[in-house]
Amino acid sequence: MRRAILYFVIGTAVAMVAASTPHAQSKPQPWNNSGDELNPPATADPKAPPAPRHDISGVWDGGFAAVAPAGQTTVPPLTPEGEAIGKTHHSGNGARAAPVAQVNDPLSTLGDPTGFPRDILFELRPFQIVQTPKQVLILYLFERRWRVIWTDGRALPDDPDPRWYGYSVGKWIDDNTLVVTTIGTNGRTWLNNSGDPHSEDLKVEERYHRVNRNRLELTVTIEDPKIYTKTWVARDKLPFRRMSDDTDLMEMIPSASEAADYRRIMLGQK
Repeated sequence: MRRAILYFVIGTAVAMVAASTPHAQSKPQPWNNSGDELNPPATADPKAPPAPRHDISGVWDGGFAAVAPAGQTTVPPLTPEGEAIGKTHHSGNGARAAPVAQVNDPLSTLGDPTGFPRDILFELRPFQIVQTPKQVLILYLFERRWRVIWTDGRALPDDPDPRWYGYSVGKWIDDNTLVVTTIGTNGRTWLNNSGDPHSEDLKVEERYHRVNRNRLELTVTIEDPKIYTKTWVARDKLPFRRMSDDTDLMEMIPSASEAADYRRIMLGQK
């Protein structure tokens, strides 16, 4: 797990460099891209090139704000069922932080998939969006996972089999905003790193709004009446900066063996 921790440190360093380097022509060429247009400022600068129509493709970086290691801070009250499930979650940090020996996070102790929507609420490191005539594909650096968002007009399934990353459909509501609805998530996953729960009835709305060529904003709304007393916003216009199109995203993959090694080391076992 020491190697995995190193990956986290390197990934953070890469995000810091990307966030602080608006142009790299006068800088040494980075190992993972050509150095052109490396992470331009993520501002609504009126001089920035306009956003292309119906296009959110590119490599995007949200910096530290997207990582959210301690989970969300604006979670609404839980229902009785939500309270009962939440009490069984013992996280590594956040509101449910517990001693290492008691942590039962399926991601960090078993190497289970992060799942959705935890992958966009925790460790949302740089990712790439690829568009086809019928789909939007999101390729995540963390875990080296991908998601398929159908944009061909199909409806959501009435009774989907639970999936780690759910079933997603999207539609353009204007030239620069894609709204994605996801259902059919696996109830075994956590909502975020602090162990907030969700049920298989969870419904998530993602709103991707491309402000200009170099800035993308993400708003995430959570609806799960079994677990939460009201619908709530987990991400509110979280900004992302566009990185060079030839950026080679590094690999950060939590594994069961590294999770076991980390637990052993933290418990002082040989």
